[in-house]
Amino acid sequence: MTTVRHCPALFIAAPASGQGKTTITAALARMHARLGRRVRVFKSGPDFLDPQIHAVASGAPVYNADLGMCGEADIAHRLYLAAGEADVILVEGVMGLYDGKPSGADIACRFGLPVMAVIDARAMAQTFGAIAHGLATFRPGLPFAGVLANHVGSARHADMLREALPPGMRFFGAVMRDAEAALPERHLGLMQAAEIEDLDARLNRLADSLAQTGAAELPAAVAFVDQRPAVVEPALAGRTVAVARDAAYGFIYPANLDTLSELGARLCFFSPLAGDALPACDAVWLPGGYPELHGEVLGASQAFWASLRAHVDAGKPVLAECGGMMSLFECVVDKAGVEHRFGGLLPGRSVMQKRLAALGMQEVELPEGRLTGHTFHYSKSETPLPALVRARTPDGREGEAVYRSGRLTASYVHFYFPSNPLAVARLLGAEVAA
Repeated sequence: MTTVRHCPALFIAAPASGQGKTTITAALARMHARLGRRVRVFKSGPDFLDPQIHAVASGAPVYNADLGMCGEADIAHRLYLAAGEADVILVEGVMGLYDGKPSGADIACRFGLPVMAVIDARAMAQTFGAIAHGLATFRPGLPFAGVLANHVGSARHADMLREALPPGMRFFGAVMRDAEAALPERHLGLMQAAEIEDLDARLNRLADSLAQTGAAELPAAVAFVDQRPAVVEPALAGRTVAVARDAAYGFIYPANLDTLSELGARLCFFSPLAGDALPACDAVWLPGGYPELHGEVLGASQAFWASLRAHVDAGKPVLAECGGMMSLFECVVDKAGVEHRFGGLLPGRSVMQKRLAALGMQEVELPEGRLTGHTFHYSKSETPLPALVRARTPDGREGEAVYRSGRLTASYVHFYFPSNPLAVARLLGAEVAA
């Protein structure tokens, strides 16, 4: 029997990156939360950083909603679960509304999510209406709800923008320019939430601005139909997985942690940056993050690297992703050209680049099974170690290398564990038939 839940929902989109989608989504989440509403936020695309901000703004974990990486059934199930506990669901888009295959518009249409377009209006007047018209009509059937003007200069400017809209199009309001409320950034995007000391103050300031517009009203209710995933076998029952989690290793999907728990694993979090010893465990997961920003501290943590080396020498599994892999090489060269000694569990080094080195969805056929994920990094790694396999892009091009040394598996790919829970269990030591 098909099960349906209804909940007000809104898809926050834009004509391009850099228009303020993340800021507006976070402000909406904080504004609704301050009104006593239970808010659940999703992020289109494979982003780690925006969800951290939204989790602080809403007070709840933030899950990804990407048709390419997550798949339709995974998104549908998580939206359905959110609809059962939320008063409002917010989904932030990625890039421009129609960018990518699949795009944000594909998600909005597939799940019937009303689209609010955020347009940076700081350098325009009547053209604002033309852009809004194009976004609303480019794809027939798109559930377009209206438009919000961002970075507006004055009340008169806001009037001009509103008057330029096509007849009948909703104007959600205007958010004025406010440099003090802007969210700080670095090379991979926004700074991690835990690193922004005044994040709550910034979010409240943004929410105050939104409260002056019509955006405080609840959006229309959407029907969410459950697509239940297959039952996950508890293949990691009785096993402890140590998960590095701190400012150097912070790129963790909540869905990945959920999957490990559903597999029966006991999760033990530790911070290499804080000098924590490697916990007693059966397997280790080193997620991505910013190890290059903490090279001096991590390079001095030789007791940790020695314990991790002993773990690998004992035949126990390690999964290292992106920054986690970088820190296992003999050294990392940061953006200033300074070389830092690192773990030395893999031969070679990682060197930070001035330009983006790789970005995009990836899928890989490992001996343990097929996994989807994505890559996004500014470093290049040099190693004599041959690749176990190479990932592929959705259009069939060669992607990132996956390296293996004993039970250690390392790659630039950030894996999405729900795409194949049993493959993850095998990577982390479970004896499960393929």
